[in-house]
Amino acid sequence: MSALFNQRARALPPDEDASQTAFGREVLQGLSQVRKTLPCTWLYDHRGSELFEDITLLPEYYPTRAEIRLLTQCAPRIAELAGPGATVVEFGSGSSRKTPLLLAALESPAAYVPVDISEQFLIEAAESLQLRFPELPVVPVVSDFHALRQLPQLSGCGRRLGFFPGSTIGNCAPNEAIELLSTFARLLGPDALLAVGADATQDPHLLLPAYDDAQGVTATFNHNLLARINRELAGTFNDANFRHESRYDAQAQRVEMHLVSRCAQQAQVLGHDFDFAAGESIHTESSYKFGPVKFQALAKHAGWSPVQLWMDNAEASRFTVYLFKRSA
Repeated sequence: MSALFNQRARALPPDEDASQTAFGREVLQGLSQVRKTLPCTWLYDHRGSELFEDITLLPEYYPTRAEIRLLTQCAPRIAELAGPGATVVEFGSGSSRKTPLLLAALESPAAYVPVDISEQFLIEAAESLQLRFPELPVVPVVSDFHALRQLPQLSGCGRRLGFFPGSTIGNCAPNEAIELLSTFARLLGPDALLAVGADATQDPHLLLPAYDDAQGVTATFNHNLLARINRELAGTFNDANFRHESRYDAQAQRVEMHLVSRCAQQAQVLGHDFDFAAGESIHTESSYKFGPVKFQALAKHAGWSPVQLWMDNAEASRFTVYLFKRSA
């Protein structure tokens, strides 16, 4: 495995102010809003990444099963269009669980570049994938892909193939999705391809259990954010005083995750006091469910032209894998 390419913000020594980290700044800013919110990026420390992988195995969480079915079907076609010697760049790679379906279909891929914000989890996943593909250069990049400035210099002369599975694009509001897809276009360069998994399911009877499972794994995933704030930002949150809740906003076409205060209470973060009324929530994640027409229009605004799409209609879901080409 090649050397780690680290684009995260510089880690501060223990005696420096944690409020100067991106995590500290965004937590203080989010909790200061009239409607408290926290970016879902911070759900994914090492423990959060482990919990999310557990979520993908739950019976209620249909997106992973649907996407694996689709990738099994469409990976050969994507590989045909990518051609030999392609470099695969996966944004938000996580465990890279679906990646072998794509890599195995490609002809002599030049390199695999997984990008993830959780360094330890990224290294573990990259090492596991390297064992499966020992001849393939694996170049992990530690970064929040929203803020990624550049990719490492790679020697391959084939096409670049971006890979963004898991319906992670749904965590972005429409304008944010355009901005992120534009970032991918800039990073991947001319003539690149981009494979994206996105969910268009609108049935709340299917959606809400996927974000609030019977075993409580998603609730633990959400609550882990409070534990992280307590650990890294001198927080004083009493976890027992909050409950996990999923909501479906039909007008916005999105599922939301919240941490709802069970009582009137106060918590501190980095010396700042934050008051909570009973029933007040912290909005921790949104998952937009873009339909194919809308999503392809967003991609077009970001400089991508549609090539092909594959839709899974099992389990009443409308999960879709899209393939785009960088527009001229």
